[in-house]
Amino acid sequence: MWSADEIAELCYLHYRTRLPKQGKPDRNREWTSLAAVVKVESATQREFVQLMLFLFSVTKEVVAMGTGTKCIGQNKMRKTGDILNDSHAEIVAKRSFQRYLLYQMWLAASHQQCSIFIPGTETGKWKLKPNIIFVFFSSHTPCGDASIIPISEPENQLSKPVTGDDAAGQSAECISNHDRLGPEDKRKSEKMASNHIIKRMKTDDDDYSSVITEDLAVQQVSVKRVGDTNPKSCECSAEIQTANKETGLGRPKVVDVYRTGAKCVPGELGDARIPGLGYHCVGLLRVKPGRGDRTCSMSCSDKLARWNVLGCQGALLMHFLQYPLYLSAIIVGKCPYSQEAMRRAIIERCQHISFLPDGFLTHEVKLLQSDLQFEHSRQAIQEGQTNSRTKLVPCSAAISWSAVPEQPLDVTSDGFRQGTTKKGIGSHQSRSKICKVELFHTFQKLVTSISQEDLPDTLRMKTLETYWDYKEAALNYQEAWKVLRSQALTGWVKNAKEYLHFT
Repeated sequence: MWSADEIAELCYLHYRTRLPKQGKPDRNREWTSLAAVVKVESATQREFVQLMLFLFSVTKEVVAMGTGTKCIGQNKMRKTGDILNDSHAEIVAKRSFQRYLLYQMWLAASHQQCSIFIPGTETGKWKLKPNIIFVFFSSHTPCGDASIIPISEPENQLSKPVTGDDAAGQSAECISNHDRLGPEDKRKSEKMASNHIIKRMKTDDDDYSSVITEDLAVQQVSVKRVGDTNPKSCECSAEIQTANKETGLGRPKVVDVYRTGAKCVPGELGDARIPGLGYHCVGLLRVKPGRGDRTCSMSCSDKLARWNVLGCQGALLMHFLQYPLYLSAIIVGKCPYSQEAMRRAIIERCQHISFLPDGFLTHEVKLLQSDLQFEHSRQAIQEGQTNSRTKLVPCSAAISWSAVPEQPLDVTSDGFRQGTTKKGIGSHQSRSKICKVELFHTFQKLVTSISQEDLPDTLRMKTLETYWDYKEAALNYQEAWKVLRSQALTGWVKNAKEYLHFT
């Protein structure tokens, strides 16, 4: 039907031809990450008969795309919902996809046959056409747990050590290190035995509040102790252990792991940050790094794990959907990659959960890699550099594109439309089309366009005002999220209520 390379090639072509130069990296000194959602539609049975098509005939279309590597710090978050907190490519693509889904839901509610949705069995509910699936593409391994990948001996000899400055500039890409730590890591390693200053962080659910430590010094070493049955104990991945057991059979010895810039969340064990295999703990929740100011954005690995249980439609759209909308496959472009790490991060961490509401499950998403490299990836830019003295930095802009008829494109920087001045912050013109308040207003327009008798039960004759009210009213989604948080993603850092009470 389709291959990983076909999906990657389609996404790269879309990036080159449909996205403007504005927001793309300067090839001489900048890199970025790319992510997209591709709609794969197979011909219906009637079309097979009419056109005598081969059984596996499909059409593929990019319906959402995002680029970016940045996050805003906690101090820049706003209670008005008009800023993008997380501009990593995967998150920009997912929010762009939600914008596409809202448009498709409006088409369905308007009784237009071109929508991807068909009526469900409950009043006001819709479901995806059975011949349509969605495939998620990312040019690089998601930051966080999926990026903790073994490095074998020959590969390691070619990699150079990473300094503290390199790590600080790292965002969506994983990095490698061997033989020594950067100055920042040395400083943190020296404070391993120090006591942590604990600061309780406000959350919107008292049962699952989290703590933030004032410094990220190590809490535990990253080798599992004999007899330790704590499921949160740090350990090397099974892939590393197996590889080293088989070294005598001609398999290269695993001597290090690729790094992720994402930091362990409070309440979880920390990374040992010692050179070699013991640098990271695997299987833990992480927050994205910021320059100085701490972020509240969970890693892309963690968010993908969440979407793999709750669906990628979000709480608002769940009002109108009979079933969550799951991704059929996740494809990663050419880069350091581990099938075991991807599976661990996205599927296995949540596989044991039980008592989810009807329709929700730990989805067995396909995990694939393409052999095609993204032209503006860090690795591609490094390989093409003529002057090795030029410092390579992540592009500060993020691009959002959705398959919608009005203003499909957005270029943002620091969470606002690119070009926004300090004076312009807060104006309608400064907002991205995929920020919380803009998606919420699009959702409200959808609700008001439907008569009361045709609305789903969760929205009919209800007095709902704020973004928070509408999210909480999606009862089955919220119940599934509560189960997932309590059984698997217990340390998840949630935004405080005051950041969600806008209208």
